[in-house]
Amino acid sequence: MPSPVEKIKARSNYLRGTLAESLADTATGAIAEDDTQLSKFHGMYMQDDRDEREDRRRQMLEPDHSFMIRARIPGGICTPEQWLAMDDIATTWANNSLRLTTRQAFQWHGILKGDLKKSIQAMNAVLVDTIAACGDVNRNVMSTVLPELSSIHRQVCDDATALSEHLLPKTRAYHEIWLDQEKVEGTPDHEPIYGELYLPRKFKTVFVVPPVNDVDVYAHDLGYIAIVEDGELLGYNVTVGGGMGATHGDPDTYPVLAQVLGFCTPDQVNAVGEGIVTIQRDYGDRETRKHARFKYTVEDKGLDFIREELARRAGFELQPERPFTFTTSGDPFGWHETEDGLWHLLLYIQNGRIADRPGIPQLTGMREIAKLHQGEFRLTGNQNLVIANVPADQKDRIDTLCHEYGLDAYATLSATRLNAMACVALPTCGLAMAEAERYLPDLVGEIEGLLDKHALSNEAINIRMTGCPNGCARPYLAEIGMVGKAPGRYNFHLGAAHNGSRLNTMVEENIDEPRILELLDGWFERFAAERDGAETFGDFVERVR
Repeated sequence: MPSPVEKIKARSNYLRGTLAESLADTATGAIAEDDTQLSKFHGMYMQDDRDEREDRRRQMLEPDHSFMIRARIPGGICTPEQWLAMDDIATTWANNSLRLTTRQAFQWHGILKGDLKKSIQAMNAVLVDTIAACGDVNRNVMSTVLPELSSIHRQVCDDATALSEHLLPKTRAYHEIWLDQEKVEGTPDHEPIYGELYLPRKFKTVFVVPPVNDVDVYAHDLGYIAIVEDGELLGYNVTVGGGMGATHGDPDTYPVLAQVLGFCTPDQVNAVGEGIVTIQRDYGDRETRKHARFKYTVEDKGLDFIREELARRAGFELQPERPFTFTTSGDPFGWHETEDGLWHLLLYIQNGRIADRPGIPQLTGMREIAKLHQGEFRLTGNQNLVIANVPADQKDRIDTLCHEYGLDAYATLSATRLNAMACVALPTCGLAMAEAERYLPDLVGEIEGLLDKHALSNEAINIRMTGCPNGCARPYLAEIGMVGKAPGRYNFHLGAAHNGSRLNTMVEENIDEPRILELLDGWFERFAAERDGAETFGDFVERVR
């Protein structure tokens, strides 16, 4: 029997549902229950302030409803004009902050129902949309932001953008509801790739250029690993079946790393993407949503089946995979020059949240930079930001602004803090069981103290925390991973590979901060005494556990 969400999609008239009626209802800040599922396809989630939930309940008030909106930014690239428009949405209708997500997108919190259409129309004015930023479709396509060769970067980003556009839903519902466009009579909606039921669950695609695995390619449903020889992009190794989501207490759900399926040439990228997506459309589980991700389809059907079915649908067979090597999954902070003589500044943004805080007015600072910058901005898969394509004679001006507005923290922070990442969690995420974004910076401070104690302060150990097991900050690929179980308590994981090629393992379940620090104190002591040369912390844990 189809799951309840499948039934909602089936009667939605290609994602329209009653969204227009929900938006027009001024008696509530919420939208109809079915529409909360459909709104995700339009790039938004209805949320409420959980800090205020109990107090409002006692006052017999409905929850403090607002919406999170997520933009689709293929490859994480946007222009200064677009940045200024995103900033304006943040300060006019949202909670005065911009959040850079782990999928290279912009996210806003606290937008009221009556301001949703204004926000989306403001994005549309600068050619940004929220189509397929959420929902059971292929979501924002990610791409490496700072490989060694700028010409290769541009080709890979172009391929990522082309695939993003190719896999977009074709329904006109978005344009009718949010942009007030008229429905064209006599032109029925048709979804040649998705069909009227779309996919069984969300689907995530990434492009990456070795040796930097900054998008965690193995964590995603579909990946393209660029193969470069003598400065030429030969094509891509195709990976399938990765995914981070799990459910506490359900052994049938678990994180899985993607596997290499084969090699394709650049001109075959879209055909491969469409073929893989339609395989998931036709064979994914539509009865049990917890078993509906592509990783389970690959596991159930087998890699050989996926390879053969792709060949049948695409009209060609993948070639054998080509050799490649990943060295790290982190971001290389600071200035970098590329072969075209332009400079790129990679900035650390704590948990991706850009806001004006006392003494650190980063949102204002980025606004001032966007006003003068003539290049582009690139959002990284680790919630950081690149000011890209800066001429040499503009470097000093950019540096001055970064210092003035507290955007140059990367120069003074520990390597471990620079490699820490958290999901939003409380107070807005309805799935969160514990804190993440608001708590991790303080916990990292305690961990830094332990590293100093054991003379490990220069170690770039990656730490990731989520408020629930769904894995938005990819905690299962962290050398130190913490997954929210209850308020103040986490499942504690250790031992992933620093380059993102190995999952970690849970060490203890449902523990609090004192126990986390006790465990880390012991592990750091052993690491300092027993490590093998330049061995990373994750590799050490894996070797000696």
